[in-house]
Amino acid sequence: MDFDSFSLAVSTADLGDEPHAREHADIVEFRMDLAADPLSMLASYDGELPILATNRAEWEGGEATGDERLVVLREAVDHPAVGAIDLELETLFSAPGGELADHARENDVVIVASVHDFEETPSKQRMRELLENCTDHADVGKLAVTAQSKSDVLDLFRVTDLLTERGKTVATMAMGEVGRHSRAVTPLYGSKIGYAPLDPADATAPGQYDAATLSRLIDELRSE
Repeated sequence: MDFDSFSLAVSTADLGDEPHAREHADIVEFRMDLAADPLSMLASYDGELPILATNRAEWEGGEATGDERLVVLREAVDHPAVGAIDLELETLFSAPGGELADHARENDVVIVASVHDFEETPSKQRMRELLENCTDHADVGKLAVTAQSKSDVLDLFRVTDLLTERGKTVATMAMGEVGRHSRAVTPLYGSKIGYAPLDPADATAPGQYDAATLSRLIDELRSE
């Protein structure tokens, strides 16, 4: 799996959704922390779309707790359909997280280092620092912030464009209603991954469009 161009990920806790995702998505983000028995589900997966496996920590907006989540994610790395994993930036600096990252690299699995701010949008300088830190330690740097104003969204666009111009691979978005449109627009500034549920009722982050809508918006913006 590579992220040289934009990829739309359908976020789901049910890999049975994969056939319905094919029309609009390029990959499946498997939210293992939201699934009842993720390893069994993964073992029986025979879908066409590659998987970005995420076992999101509770302290960063998910439901997984303890280092056991990293053991589960390590097992996911060994599945042939898993082409990428998501690790929180902070996790990468822990011993278990570093070992998991090494295991992923040994298996040619892409690492997405992520940072989520559910309260605000940091300054442009801070966003740049966070993304540079992510891309220094992983293949893709993901930054999701919470926009309180349109200026926050503009700052995110500028940082996304700057990092892309510097050759960094980033995925950026502004969460919440104020920043909702950023999910369709940041790809124009270089963001390489978009996230969407099949059904808006199953959103895994504030302000997500459903996959069909986001795919259409991005396609329309790119064709202008």
